[in-house]
Amino acid sequence: QVQLVESGGGLVQAGGSLRLSCEASGITFSFDDMAWYRQAPGNQRELVAAISRFGLKNYAGDVKGRFTISRDNAKNTVYLQMNSLKPEDTAVYYCNVIRTELWGRGTQVTVSS
Repeated sequence: QVQLVESGGGLVQAGGSLRLSCEASGITFSFDDMAWYRQAPGNQRELVAAISRFGLKNYAGDVKGRFTISRDNAKNTVYLQMNSLKPEDTAVYYCNVIRTELWGRGTQVTVSS
């Protein structure tokens, strides 16, 4: 069964940090490019960060320098380390296998001011 399961969300004060995890099953994870998206209420889902199967990384402009995406192929897991969080980072964060319709159910991140 193909599944993506996100975890690590929560409530944090501005300036704090969170580490999101997304564990994949049922896919050849090491061959897949992975991404984190987020969706705030009333907004469209937007790309936050992506990492290729070769480890190449890309970030949205407003998270560059604050967020770090990484992957552990032995654990079939992709991570998103989020530092210096801002209230505008509040959203549901989703894991995605790039170029597919494979999505996790999301994890809520709430940053209080």
